[in-house]
Amino acid sequence: MRICPTTLKHKSKLIEQYRAHDEKIISYFDYKPFDSLEKRASDLEGRKFRRQDLKESLYEMNQLWGAPAETLQNINKFTDENSVVVIGGQQAGLFTGPMYSINKIISIILFAKEQERKLNVPVIPVFWIAGEDHDYDEINHVYMNKSGKLQKHILQQSVTIKKSLSHVEINKQQMKKWIDEAFQQIKETPNTKQLLNKLYNCLTSSNSFVDFFAQSIFQLFSTEGIVLVDSAHPNIRLLESEMFTNIIRKQNPIAKNVFETTEQLRQNGYNLSLDVAMDDAHLFYHDNNNERILLKRNGNEWVGKNDEVLLTTNELETIAKQSPEKLSNNVISRPLMQEYLFPTLAFIGGDGEISYWATLKKAFHELNMKMPPVIPRLSFTYITKKTSKLLENLALDPTFVLNNNVAEIKANWLLSQQQPPLQILMEQLKEDFAKAHKPLREFATEVSPDLGQLANKNLENIMNQLNFLENKLITHLKEKYEHQMNNYNNIELAIKPNGVLQERIWSPLEIVNEYGIQFLKEILSSNFTFKNDHYFIYLN
Repeated sequence: MRICPTTLKHKSKLIEQYRAHDEKIISYFDYKPFDSLEKRASDLEGRKFRRQDLKESLYEMNQLWGAPAETLQNINKFTDENSVVVIGGQQAGLFTGPMYSINKIISIILFAKEQERKLNVPVIPVFWIAGEDHDYDEINHVYMNKSGKLQKHILQQSVTIKKSLSHVEINKQQMKKWIDEAFQQIKETPNTKQLLNKLYNCLTSSNSFVDFFAQSIFQLFSTEGIVLVDSAHPNIRLLESEMFTNIIRKQNPIAKNVFETTEQLRQNGYNLSLDVAMDDAHLFYHDNNNERILLKRNGNEWVGKNDEVLLTTNELETIAKQSPEKLSNNVISRPLMQEYLFPTLAFIGGDGEISYWATLKKAFHELNMKMPPVIPRLSFTYITKKTSKLLENLALDPTFVLNNNVAEIKANWLLSQQQPPLQILMEQLKEDFAKAHKPLREFATEVSPDLGQLANKNLENIMNQLNFLENKLITHLKEKYEHQMNNYNNIELAIKPNGVLQERIWSPLEIVNEYGIQFLKEILSSNFTFKNDHYFIYLN
């Protein structure tokens, strides 16, 4: 395995400045991302956490998922008053979802190990499974490579109400069919049979999508001690009761600060995909069908976004105290709840998460907490042997591919294959025709304005014919160089599918099938700095 750092262009202004420690954006956070965490560890010493209750809850759920001994050992460390966590999370995608889920877990594990060495205290890697999320359409598929094209492989199970994924029961017959069809599209390797049996076993012992996700993670990371938490687990809800009450009581300043900070960031030129308002409760209520209803506040009343429910403040506080399982967090309250539950040394996040966390500093302070250090996760592009050979044959630098439009690279190569290059030839020809045609247009205009218009139309028709000829020539070139065109298409598919980073599209399924889980162990035994934008991982 070869690991090469690289630089990404086209990062957002916010992320660019955050990584550079620019005070314009750093002032929205309590800690700088790459500073020593000794101060943060010291700040946590004065905080009290329900460590024993947390340990018991985590032990129960991880044990049910078949957690390895290393994970259970780490859970036992929660009762150590000096122990802290490095935490990050994601939705419960099928077979982990896109590669960035795997890359985030790698980041959490490596950063926890690094900080444990530096601080000489137990640092526990924790992955927060967003089981309370209800967006089934975001997790019900993976992308597959079918005959050189990107194909969305969708689980055909229907989920019609907005129920937390932790509460959605898997249709095992449909899931088995989905797994079998996925494996029919990938080549058989020495790893295939074992991988398929592991997924069957995960499915057999799973009831929900969170169960299937958690067990898949433990199959991939069996010795690293990663601790998983289902954010929708009933035991976690009980631990969240007090914070739910605090969020309800502090709704006005929390919502006001988040809204005003969001507007301030936008006015300063930062692009945020966050939709917030002053009346947002930043909490969901679960009705009798366990459907999630987003709440808004209207004076002393709390109403569903579409008027599905109406509760008084007293009623909502009673629910928070007596039936906390009827409440869940949204994108704003989740970081606050996470900080309340866990002694968080650092939060590991992607670019999108860092962007919306920039709005939360004052919300943390309203609840007498500091925002934890927010560390950009490691970002990887995996280069297989096949892709590496294609890059070599076409003399392409992967960084150039990553930072440019592959369709343009391909088109420029194609048009350069004739001498002189077709594009230059056609541009010159059009220029020559326009120049030669000019005296005729001028003469026609002098004779009659109508004839001048006809002469202009004549030139337009000539140019259209030249464009027609150019397109025919390009089609012929594509046929002539079909093999080379396919090579460019395969590079685009492997490195920059749909014009975005590989990790945002591809599932780890095909890489694990080809290389086994050994490649993860090699990555976890390597050295990385979190300051680098991105890494290429060349798989042997």
